[in-house]
Amino acid sequence: MTDAQTDPQTEPATASLPSVAARRLAEVEESTRLLLRTVAGIGAEAAAGPSALPGWTRGHVLTHLARNADSLVNLLNGARTGTDIPQYPSQEARDRDIEEGAPRPVDEQLADLRASHARFGAAAALLPDGAWAAEVKHRSGVVFPAAEIPWRRLAEVEYHHVDLDAGYTPAHWPEEFATVEFRQLAEKLAGPAGAGLPAVELLAEDTAERAVIGAGTPALTVEGPVRALLAWLSGRSDGAGLRRTPGTGLPVLPPLG
Repeated sequence: MTDAQTDPQTEPATASLPSVAARRLAEVEESTRLLLRTVAGIGAEAAAGPSALPGWTRGHVLTHLARNADSLVNLLNGARTGTDIPQYPSQEARDRDIEEGAPRPVDEQLADLRASHARFGAAAALLPDGAWAAEVKHRSGVVFPAAEIPWRRLAEVEYHHVDLDAGYTPAHWPEEFATVEFRQLAEKLAGPAGAGLPAVELLAEDTAERAVIGAGTPALTVEGPVRALLAWLSGRSDGAGLRRTPGTGLPVLPPLG
């Protein structure tokens, strides 16, 4: 996963942190509704089958999504109480919970997703307006304001809904989500994360977004819908449908994990 953030370019300059958080929470609600609908249609055998993530079944993805919601509850509670509550007790505990929860029947996975989503919403509702500015710490060590938590949850739901490989594809991503994430991943790959990557110009034909990743002067231009470009940047596509000028192969992107 990437370290998603709230993009100020999509918010009015006068928007308050509570209002930004409220809008993002509404987006999380809608994305989760669609996720739950997909999961409700997954059969028992399909739930145990492979996901689009190497080494993970769909059960791994579903368990991860539920435990991620609970981990963000920890950050919300920390922001509300002014205490440093770790997102996860430890990396080992996180990994163990995912492995132990992955084999559960799909009806248990669905109930867990619903319950963890409800806990996330309840914890967000308890935050007083001033607490959205409180700093919290991602498990990677990145520090960010609590107002970014809803976007981070949205990114988890949208990316991993695709990773389920159960009919929801990058083409289903909301345009604003795809646009913000395109900007952020491109910015990452224009910096240290893209060290050693040849410069590539990216053009989103449907939103007029432009970006350059890698270092140097671009010798390759890659064009397509913003959702298709994001799918490639985020590792959800090999980029085969993207237009290239000249018609050479796409560079191998580094993992953004």
